[in-house]
Amino acid sequence: MPASNDPLLQPFQLKHLTLRNRIMSTAHEPAYSENGMPKDRYRLYHIEKAKGGIALTMTAGSAVVSSDSPPAFGNLHAYRDEIVPWLRRLADDCHEHGAAVMIQLTHLGRRTGWNKGDWLPVLAPSPLREPAHRAFPKEIEDWDIERIVADYADAAARMQAAGLDGIEFEAYGHLLDQFWSPATNRREDEFGGSLENRMRFTEMVLEAVRKAVGPDFIVGIRMVADEDWDKGLSREEGVEIARRLAGSGRVDFLNVIRGHIDHDAALNEVIPIQGMRSAPHLDFAGEVREATKFPVFHAARIADVATARHAVTSGKLDMVGMTRAHIADPHIALKVARGEEARIRPCVGATYCLDRIYEGGEALCVHNAATGREAEISHDIPRADVSRKAVVVGAGPAGLEAARVLAERGHQVMVLEATGEAGGQINLLVRNPRRKEMIGIVDWRLAELERLGVEIRYDVYAEPEDVLALEPDLVVVATGGVAQAPEVEEGSELLTSSWDILAGAVKPAGPVLLFDDNGGHPGMSAAEVIAEAGAELEVVSPERFFAPEMGGMNHVPYARAFVERGVRVTINARLQSVRRDGNALVAVLGSDFSDGARQERRVAQVVVEHGTAANADLYLALKPLSRNLGAVDYKALIARRSPLPVKLPQGRFDLIRIGDAVAGRNIHAAIYDALRFCSFL
Repeated sequence: MPASNDPLLQPFQLKHLTLRNRIMSTAHEPAYSENGMPKDRYRLYHIEKAKGGIALTMTAGSAVVSSDSPPAFGNLHAYRDEIVPWLRRLADDCHEHGAAVMIQLTHLGRRTGWNKGDWLPVLAPSPLREPAHRAFPKEIEDWDIERIVADYADAAARMQAAGLDGIEFEAYGHLLDQFWSPATNRREDEFGGSLENRMRFTEMVLEAVRKAVGPDFIVGIRMVADEDWDKGLSREEGVEIARRLAGSGRVDFLNVIRGHIDHDAALNEVIPIQGMRSAPHLDFAGEVREATKFPVFHAARIADVATARHAVTSGKLDMVGMTRAHIADPHIALKVARGEEARIRPCVGATYCLDRIYEGGEALCVHNAATGREAEISHDIPRADVSRKAVVVGAGPAGLEAARVLAERGHQVMVLEATGEAGGQINLLVRNPRRKEMIGIVDWRLAELERLGVEIRYDVYAEPEDVLALEPDLVVVATGGVAQAPEVEEGSELLTSSWDILAGAVKPAGPVLLFDDNGGHPGMSAAEVIAEAGAELEVVSPERFFAPEMGGMNHVPYARAFVERGVRVTINARLQSVRRDGNALVAVLGSDFSDGARQERRVAQVVVEHGTAANADLYLALKPLSRNLGAVDYKALIARRSPLPVKLPQGRFDLIRIGDAVAGRNIHAAIYDALRFCSFL
């Protein structure tokens, strides 16, 4: 990487280790492990960031040191010897690309479930339940403490044997700081009461670890320095803990966190999502650095290079964690060094990545479908052997991504868009002011298409003759979907769609009943807009809980708005019919659980969210003219080969359809469709 005066690109000396710049990815668990091991998918994910110029990639979030710390998030198993060769390969490969590699180790304490892993009892300093995982822990005993301290030391020695550059211990919401916090430590023995007593377990761990790895191996701690909680660890005590750790001689850096994470709403404040302010804890991290005069790392919604640069220039941080930003674009440092900062794919704060992890899935970026799929799809689009003439119909996320990928492959691309602007359904969702950052998905692709010389023709409602006139070799139909209503026994003409509310075509007039059996952001965004407009609102869902297609972190701002605006939420109820009664509407609700159950609501509006119906007319008209007759070889698609069979040799073009033009799904699915089809065409 060329020399630069950019503060972000200056090296940082951490003990004997020279980190090539100030950019890191903090520990997180993408849930790519296999049986607790960081195999190829896990390794390639971190290698991509190393190739992208990052200085330090911190693996695991966290790797568990004991078998009685059940892996709640797909955690790595640091207590097993088998992990060493897997981590050695990961470290060696990242080192080849110039990046340092560390790992985060932990015992989760009460922050897990009793019915995970080996079904061993969950434990904690005191038998207090964590709301997020609902396990009632047993109070940790003396023999538990003895063996877990040894487990920490053994795990650290494994990491050293694997050739990692260092380790950090997790101490926010996990066992170490569960001892620190008055909220979770009610003990009356030598491990409870005074700050000295509450830190005793941590000191035992650090002493044992140093004996195991020696004085030179890098050891840090990711720690809460203020739980921001009236019954938790205070700012004063947290900073004092930081001072003591910094002065202990056993720790080489502090990675600072502020807040507590025992339930979704609190977690949202620690890990902010879209609609929340940027870098909310950066100043606090800087205060800890000033108080300790010690190397400080930090990450919390530092999503853009300008904020990261400020964090270093102002002396608040030594290393800047841009973790979700690297899920969106693993090549941030490289692009900064090349003077291509404007080409960095933005993190839009959707937090699709973390919601998937917390709901038991793997981390995926809402608009970078290559992340986590590095074995199958390159982040750098390969050039095609032969240039083709392609027409993409539709400039929503699927169409824009298809155009971008095809243009990167060297094809001549024309985009036809029916409306006067690009974005598709994203233009609806950003009508909710809290979600306006999502427009970055569109803006980034428009900038890339401009760079690649792709023309977009607006206000062209493409008919077959419009497409044929361009004489394409390849046609991509990305015409999206249209709002559809649920089936009702009567009164379908009286229903208002969530799209109408979000678009502003229909103003909320309360009382409003919103029926949502789609279960994702569209219905909830419409509900939030209605509530913020001041209309009386009841949200009705046939599910066990509302919005089941949306994870807990994105649930929080909707739930907050509903509570603050007095929104009523009704579950296990289904809209049966609507009828007019004078100036009002009467909505009849039934239940899937009882045939005879009926309730009526007298309202001014009935708003419905039932997903989208595929806008497939153009595809169906073009299908008989295409070489593949619209067919897709799914085996070839999955195997990452050209997926279009020849069904009609005399056909005029190859034809694919993607995104909601196939079936209603989500933004990630639309972009993944475009990327995996077009990367091989």
